[in-house]
Amino acid sequence: MKNAPFFADALTSAFGIRKPERDPPDSRAFQPSMWPDFLASEPGRPVRVILIDDDPHIRRVIAGELVSDMRIDMVGQADGLREGRRLVSMCEFDVMIVDLNLGDGSGFDLIEHMKQVRPQAEAIVVSIMDDEVRAMRAFELGATGYLVKNSWFGSFTQAVLQVFNGGASITPSLARRLLQKLEQPMSHLPTSERDGSVRQALSEREREVLRLVSVGHTSAEIATKLSLSVQTVNTHIRNIYRKLHVKSRAQAVNLAAHQRLI
Repeated sequence: MKNAPFFADALTSAFGIRKPERDPPDSRAFQPSMWPDFLASEPGRPVRVILIDDDPHIRRVIAGELVSDMRIDMVGQADGLREGRRLVSMCEFDVMIVDLNLGDGSGFDLIEHMKQVRPQAEAIVVSIMDDEVRAMRAFELGATGYLVKNSWFGSFTQAVLQVFNGGASITPSLARRLLQKLEQPMSHLPTSERDGSVRQALSEREREVLRLVSVGHTSAEIATKLSLSVQTVNTHIRNIYRKLHVKSRAQAVNLAAHQRLI
């Protein structure tokens, strides 16, 4: 079934599922959940993560989970802005997990610095602040995840894999409030005007990628068809998610079909 990947993506968003592998290639325990193969790190190349948080207990909790999964490579940790900036500049990484309150500075500054130095990397905010304004500020700076410490009961590993594979990871209660806010600015416009705004927002390449997603192609397959890298395809998919205000391939395809974007 060509449509299987984006249906699986919808299940992933709801349940966080993965098919367990046999014979893990290293000694770390493989966490048994049913996370789909297409939402995993590339074969032989784990997702490289850095962690910046001034709370040593939080760092131990997050790092303890991540290092136990063979798909994740924890390449560095820091406890403040200054050390975090050094880490961002010196380390090769794919995903940064960062708190907003770092004692000697703000996580916002670190996200902005990361996007200047390593624009292809992803940022996940882990914060005590359940605040739509701060979350939107983080997203404006380029973050693709926002997890509220006291309200996040999911897996940090799954959050990392989600953003690495072109998605977003947001604490559900916060995501609901953000969606309500995003609907308000355009709610007064006629449907035709809202649809036209979305159509103009997507580039021709993004619509091309979205058409291939709609028939069930994975990022790797799309990359081959369009002579792009998988990383570039995932960047296009993230931009589509952001512009359409969706969090999964299934949602993007459904919205695009409804608005005749594909």
